Amino acid sequence: MKVLIIGGVAAGTKTAAKIKREMGDNCSVTILNKGDDISYAGCGLPYYVGKVIEDKSSLIVNTPESFSKLTGAEVRCGVEVTSIDRNAKQVTLKTLSTGEKENLSYDKLVIATGADPIKPPIPGIDLPGVFFMRTPNDAIKLRDSIENVKRAVVIGGGFIGLEIAENLSAMGIRVSVIDMAEHVMPGFDTDFAEYVENHMADKGIMIFTGDQVVGIEGENKVEKLRTKNRAIKTDLVVMSVGIRPNTGFLKDTGLEFAPNKTLIADEYMLTNDKDIYVVGDCAFVKNSLTNKPTWSPMGSSANHEGRICAQNISGKSKTYNGVLGTTVVKLPELNAGKTGLSKEIAEKEGYNVCSVTIATDDKAHYYPGASNFIIRMVAEKNTRKLLGVQVMGPGAVDKIVDIAATAITLGADLYSLESMDLAYAPPFSTAIHPFVVAVNVLQNKLNGELDSVLLDEIEDFDSWTKLDVSKAPSIPSLRYIPVGEINGEIEGLAKDEKILLICAKGKNSYMAQNRLKRFGYTNTKVLEGGILFYPNLKVMEE
Repeated sequence: MKVLIIGGVAAGTKTAAKIKREMGDNCSVTILNKGDDISYAGCGLPYYVGKVIEDKSSLIVNTPESFSKLTGAEVRCGVEVTSIDRNAKQVTLKTLSTGEKENLSYDKLVIATGADPIKPPIPGIDLPGVFFMRTPNDAIKLRDSIENVKRAVVIGGGFIGLEIAENLSAMGIRVSVIDMAEHVMPGFDTDFAEYVENHMADKGIMIFTGDQVVGIEGENKVEKLRTKNRAIKTDLVVMSVGIRPNTGFLKDTGLEFAPNKTLIADEYMLTNDKDIYVVGDCAFVKNSLTNKPTWSPMGSSANHEGRICAQNISGKSKTYNGVLGTTVVKLPELNAGKTGLSKEIAEKEGYNVCSVTIATDDKAHYYPGASNFIIRMVAEKNTRKLLGVQVMGPGAVDKIVDIAATAITLGADLYSLESMDLAYAPPFSTAIHPFVVAVNVLQNKLNGELDSVLLDEIEDFDSWTKLDVSKAPSIPSLRYIPVGEINGEIEGLAKDEKILLICAKGKNSYMAQNRLKRFGYTNTKVLEGGILFYPNLKVMEE
């Protein structure tokens, strides 16, 4: 069998290596790659810019020569596939250095051409000092240019943009982020994104959302960036506004495209041609929860898809179940991660959802370095099936995300997660794991034992009486009542009065609500996440 793979990096090289492991000399595999690098750590580029990764050679996973020697696959770099003849089962390619063209035949063809950075038509975008971030050379050029830079603007508030902003800021550069969307962190709920925006502002990174860049100005180099709402002096600009599938050369092939120009893949990673597969950033797959088509341009997805594709080419019938949108991102003194559906997306998809947001210890509170997680858990109300989790905190948020992704993949409901036997020792976790704490709190809410609310769910906020029930007074303007002193009727509070219970994390408020219910108070609400999730509440009330 003769297999041609167009493209390398994650999906292409994974496919090639797995085919050769499965079939050995019974299959010839050739990678056709436009660039010189076929296997590099694209997700590590922001950390090379920030000198977390010192040596640029660390970004190169394999050279064409080492990959070929390691796997037995042939690698041809510096060639561009210009067309595909599906009937003849051959591709036409051009050697970029000479312009010479040739035809190659195939038995199976894999499209792994990935995606290219979007270059918006902004005046001044070609000025020296404007950078993109897609290849090792992009990262090397940016790092070599920041020696005397004092100010930088990142255009785009997705995960790569925020990672670049964090790394530039860590080097002492004053960073601003501009995004056309209303919030950064796509896929997260609005209030989680707002928390991140406020946190980054506290760390010196200004976030401007709902704004559009209209021009980049300067004499022979970048000096100023202009948006619809402001002008910002800057020494460099990093473009991170998204990527576009690299599939233009396939437009006349009759292959089926999604609206965003990715190729539609079935569960076997096949296109509508039984001999042509698609993997990686140019593939349109499905969301494994909703079963709806989706685009997941992630290194993790690319590797999974490449493996499944290779197994099917090798004669095994393997299906790809799709993606959950699982992701994690490192920010200044804060990590954030998610999997499955956010509350907002789940509601938009028509699910009857219940969610809860908690603030809880990330390990034994007395252990040095202990901090907190803010966790939102989303479940289907009737079946109590887990739909999604979002988490933020300075610690190992990926643990929470990975447990949730496993549970969702296995179709778990909250009942089956209540007593999960997860690892515990004071340096690592709490006696009841933070994930299970979130499960239990959501069960309490669904069972009617907890009546809680998010700040943006409160109608007529000023009409509510707010009680501070923290261990110590937290908001001077509020009436403070320690939980232990709620032993009967509270002077000045009617039994049907709307009472919002506020504390540091929400736990004290829950205990206060239980006591108040026993004494006949019928209209209390616990503020989910407490002051830890809503640090600006102090300012609002003062």
